[in-house]
Amino acid sequence: MSKKLVQYYSLLAVIILLLLSGCAASSSNSETSSKAANKEIVVNIGVQGKTGILTYARDHKYFEKAFEKEGVKVTWNEFASGPPHFEALASGRLDFGSVGGTPVIAGQSGNVDFKAIGVTADGRKGNSILVPKGSSIKELKDLKNKKIAVAKGSSAYNFLYMALDRAGLTDKDIEIIQLQPDEARPALDNGSIDAWSVWEPYVTTAVFQTGAKVLASGEDLNINAPSFLIARTKFTEEHPDLTVLFLKTYEEVRRHYVENLDDVAKEIAESQKVDVKIIQTVLKNSDPILSPATAEFSKAHQEQADFLYSVGGINKKLDTSKVIENKFVEKALKELTNK
Repeated sequence: MSKKLVQYYSLLAVIILLLLSGCAASSSNSETSSKAANKEIVVNIGVQGKTGILTYARDHKYFEKAFEKEGVKVTWNEFASGPPHFEALASGRLDFGSVGGTPVIAGQSGNVDFKAIGVTADGRKGNSILVPKGSSIKELKDLKNKKIAVAKGSSAYNFLYMALDRAGLTDKDIEIIQLQPDEARPALDNGSIDAWSVWEPYVTTAVFQTGAKVLASGEDLNINAPSFLIARTKFTEEHPDLTVLFLKTYEEVRRHYVENLDDVAKEIAESQKVDVKIIQTVLKNSDPILSPATAEFSKAHQEQADFLYSVGGINKKLDTSKVIENKFVEKALKELTNK
């Protein structure tokens, strides 16, 4: 196994250990919760980024209004990426969130007790590999011997490995620089790195603001990498109706979001002080959905887990269907249809 692949395995191993350590805390928190059943119910929701459905919902208090009718309080938790969601789930500090497929796989590998309760995107447009303006890199094979930045443990990390595989390259052929988006963008701009594997809205922002080019996207490579809404299993068991309410509220926000993209884009652009064309493009590329994990989505997610296992990214073969739970989203969508 190559040095970089060992580093990749070690990285996921650290994430998994963190998740496992959180599980013990989760058990303790659950016992405390059962003893205080008469206390006010609080729903803890995780968000990341500035343009997603949950972020928009938070800013407009959609969930607060929906849950207030049930006497339930809503709190929000911000995360830079997907992996920290699972540490929070494991420790009982989070009930719902929205993440990419790779963190879901790491969470399952780390034995976090959670369920993937709905698909939010097919992943074809979510991740891309960017090169700076004027780069001599024209094809994936040109990445050989280049420095590529990517956020550790993110969906873009797995996407990078899958893209390299499609090009007949391995981790031996490149130098991976582990950087979070706020560190990678300056590095791309100043030439410290040759390419960047990342997700929206960072892709579109870099393209508009610096003339960066998309070398390859999930759509280009026909890589289906679904993203998910996730939930703490114990919460779904104790509060199935609130789980359905969460999904119904999400879907109502999503419908408003996609049916009013121009108005939503203008609002976000003004609040973030960003060119409205950037936000419009980001929203169109995001293409949010809410769906059960269909056979196609389930197959794509299983293939990602199998790929990670094949390259040593996780240390055991997973049956990803064990964490997928469709009954809540199916009920939510049915109730909205019959509304």
